[in-house]
Amino acid sequence: MCGIIGCTGRETETLDVLLHGLDTLEYRGYDSAGVALANGTVEVCKREGEIDRLRAAVDPAMDGPVGIGHTRWSTHGPPTDENAHPHTDCTGDVAVVHNGIIENYDELKAELTAAGHELESDTDTEVVPHFIEDALADGMSRDEAFRSAVARIEGSYALAAVFAGSEAILATREGSPLVVGVGDDAAYLASDVPAFLEYTDRVVYLDDGEFARLESGSWTVTDAEGRLLEKSISQVEWDAEETAKSGYDHYMLKEIHEQPRALRKCLRGRVDELTGTVDVEALEGLTAESVQFVACGTSYHAALYGAQRLQAAGVPAQAFLASEYATAPAPVTEGTLVVGVTQSGETADTLAALRRAQARGVETLAMTNVVGSTAARDCDRTLLIRAGPEIGVAATKTFSSQVVACNLLSATLADRGDSREIVQALRDLPGQIQEVLDASRAEAVAERFVDSDGYFFIGRGHQHPVALEGALKMKEITYKHAEGFPAGELKHGPLALVTGRTPVFAIVTGTDEEATKTVGNVKEVEARDAPVVAVTDGASTVDRYADAVLELPETEPCVAPVLANVQLQLVAYHVANKLGRSIDKPRNLAKSVTVE
Repeated sequence: MCGIIGCTGRETETLDVLLHGLDTLEYRGYDSAGVALANGTVEVCKREGEIDRLRAAVDPAMDGPVGIGHTRWSTHGPPTDENAHPHTDCTGDVAVVHNGIIENYDELKAELTAAGHELESDTDTEVVPHFIEDALADGMSRDEAFRSAVARIEGSYALAAVFAGSEAILATREGSPLVVGVGDDAAYLASDVPAFLEYTDRVVYLDDGEFARLESGSWTVTDAEGRLLEKSISQVEWDAEETAKSGYDHYMLKEIHEQPRALRKCLRGRVDELTGTVDVEALEGLTAESVQFVACGTSYHAALYGAQRLQAAGVPAQAFLASEYATAPAPVTEGTLVVGVTQSGETADTLAALRRAQARGVETLAMTNVVGSTAARDCDRTLLIRAGPEIGVAATKTFSSQVVACNLLSATLADRGDSREIVQALRDLPGQIQEVLDASRAEAVAERFVDSDGYFFIGRGHQHPVALEGALKMKEITYKHAEGFPAGELKHGPLALVTGRTPVFAIVTGTDEEATKTVGNVKEVEARDAPVVAVTDGASTVDRYADAVLELPETEPCVAPVLANVQLQLVAYHVANKLGRSIDKPRNLAKSVTVE
């Protein structure tokens, strides 16, 4: 959840590089932040709160050829200056940053305290520099001491350390991401590529159990025993401009408007409009008797949609919350395919579920946005959604790209008679999203209902996952109560909460049985004086019973949810903006959930 940045070889620019990296990584956590620069000594500055507080507190003259930085999402201990990273040992000669959870922290802290160490924070991380201190006192080299300390800890972690009198960064990972950036005369380290993308697009992805040593213009990777490993350098296709706001007030709004481009990239070279076929190289030869999706949060809603698409095509499919699947997996057969849907490819619960599936001998597929992520490297196959970097904590363009990718998977696994129509609808989708963006009345709807007590979202079939996603977006960034339901379930309990101050967003497209039944549910809501916002293509009669309408272009029923979702994203954004919320960095949340 936390963000790590490191740099060596930039001499007097080290501090600027670290602060820039922390700005870029703030979506991973923003409870506190800090930096440590090493020269003859180690100098640390850290502050509770967002990066701007650290920037105001740090001495511009703070200097050193090597440094590490950290932005925190709290697990052990509240957000305070003392609990902010980096943490140091008793001598102040070792500084460490950490992402993850040290599970045997209590035992290790008791051992250190009994040995006379003074620990100043409530964090689990602080035990690491003190164990390094002890190992150095026993005559070990810095590398040996770092490995010795790492060997003592249990849990998930990405760790980086700097030392007084050294220009090297030592780092390792186990269950939390770390990537090395390779510059001409400098080396970088980060939890995510955007942190150093302005300086280099050449990267080396670390695997679990590997150790990296970074020095000015050089890097090495070794295994747990210190044996040198050969690691390939990858080139990142993103550019630094993609991680900037580009004139938008918020990353979220920018990323909502990037959806047409993202979907074109997702589809490029994978669909043939003339033949109505789907051909995805990563899925070539893939077969499955049944499919199990595992995912969390927004990705789970995309997984629900994917399971529906496969079920409609005659392929048995289910979607599971990854956190549940990891401890109570569903039965599998030899022909089961387990698909992990994870934007970052680093979601701890999803990785645990995928590993549980692999241990049972079934094929796994990562549906992810990040080349070189843990999921992409661990799974048998990888279907990249190609959405580009997403900085806002609330997922927007990645959800749409996941939904489109689910259609590509469905078309690959199922023999459908309507493939030409689906392919045409997918090809038309980017342009239709642009129509929605250009003509949306979402801001007016937000203005009308900004003071509501709560919000309900209903839909049937393929619209049900979008109702859940619409409610999640509203909760995440407005801090208002919001719930999504299958439309038919509204009268089985949730209707008791409906009042004149709880607008109901009803997603209704087409004129089929699902649409007709949802219109009936809207009438039930209207009869109880609740305002109704219809998200519709105008084909049904739902607009007759609506207090406001958000219009959608007509398209294939299975593609319409993407268009409806764009309208709901915009409503949530404008409500949050009118309430003055921290839209890109909502409280208590982080972009990449790397702890279980």
